[in-house]
Amino acid sequence: MSQLIVIGGGPAGMMAALAAAQKGISVTLLEKNEKLGKKLHITGKGRCNLTNDTDIDGLMSNVVRNPRFLHSAFYAMDSPGLMDFIESMGVPLKTERGGRVFPVSDRADDINQALKSNLRIKGVQVKLNCPVRKIQQAGSHFIVHANTTIHANAVIIATGGLSYPSTGSTGDGYSWAKSLGHAIVPTYPSLVPLRASEAWIPSLSGLSLKNVRCIARIAGKVVYEEIGEMLFTPTGITGPLILSASAHLAGKYELQPSINIDLKPGLTPDQLDARITRDFLDNKNKNFANALDGLLPGRLIDTIIKLSDIPPDKKVHTITKGERQNLVHLLKNLTIQPTSTAGYKEAVITAGGVNTKEVNPSTLMSKHIPNLFFAGEVLDVDALTGGYNMQIAFSTGYLAGLSAAEIILLHMKSE
Repeated sequence: MSQLIVIGGGPAGMMAALAAAQKGISVTLLEKNEKLGKKLHITGKGRCNLTNDTDIDGLMSNVVRNPRFLHSAFYAMDSPGLMDFIESMGVPLKTERGGRVFPVSDRADDINQALKSNLRIKGVQVKLNCPVRKIQQAGSHFIVHANTTIHANAVIIATGGLSYPSTGSTGDGYSWAKSLGHAIVPTYPSLVPLRASEAWIPSLSGLSLKNVRCIARIAGKVVYEEIGEMLFTPTGITGPLILSASAHLAGKYELQPSINIDLKPGLTPDQLDARITRDFLDNKNKNFANALDGLLPGRLIDTIIKLSDIPPDKKVHTITKGERQNLVHLLKNLTIQPTSTAGYKEAVITAGGVNTKEVNPSTLMSKHIPNLFFAGEVLDVDALTGGYNMQIAFSTGYLAGLSAAEIILLHMKSE
């Protein structure tokens, strides 16, 4: 009989197993894949954006759903604490633009290998290729049905969500939680490319726009606004700005949200109008189609001309003030209507999950089932891009592991 079973060998599960094992209890880590940390390998495009170098308020402000629930987890292991922990295992880190933290080597595998090595040192029994079929509560302990039947005093479910199913994230934890009496908040892909139906979008596929402002609205209300980078795809839009916007739109596409792109966020409408007026004066004998080179990326010009309703062969000096002001409005409000997402296969994270109202935020133990804990993406918590979701995984894993170990040790003393 193992004192603690951790199900899921991702960042949350590995951290939970390490935190519990350092307290001296026996821990078994079950992973259905052939190796640990399969999703960790692909985070940050294989570089592993481990966390964000910020304080707890900075972490909380970037959590989209249920930030207050994570207060205790972030205090148990904040960003500096996680960085110290990883560096103590021999993996030096660096901080890049926006506070994003990566291993100096730019290799996610270095972090994965360090965690695996530490699991061995701490005596955690790791069982790979070991999918769990069922979790049963049996009096004061649990029976976990996997390749073999394992009894345990406590169980931590850290199986991730539904994003990147090729890494093993197939929603198993939701089913087990539900079978044990927990409510599951509906799940949706988040931090995900968006599909859009505008006919002009496919022609811009591969075009990257930097230093543009993205404003996402639902029913006219602004839910997200930021300046950064985006990218057009054959079916829609992606890039850092769009992924973050998608976190605020998750599950709300039936409300017909809109995304407005301000192509010139550094200029007010009046300043942009003055800039265009100067450009037109310098090119007054040119056709409109040939007068925008200094204003826009070449690949965007044809699309803007078509959307402006100004004939491409119209001489610049004949363009009216009204037409020029409509052009200004277009450049400050390029509108895209997202219709859906690219789905879980391309989603960085899953929104929704185990209802946090049914989990004690101070311990991450179920309020319904004693000695059942949850950690990581399986919970209804998610954040924006920048290392925040990895921090959530490690922080909740750490708190769940410590809490489970303390419960088990307390039980041992009372016997």
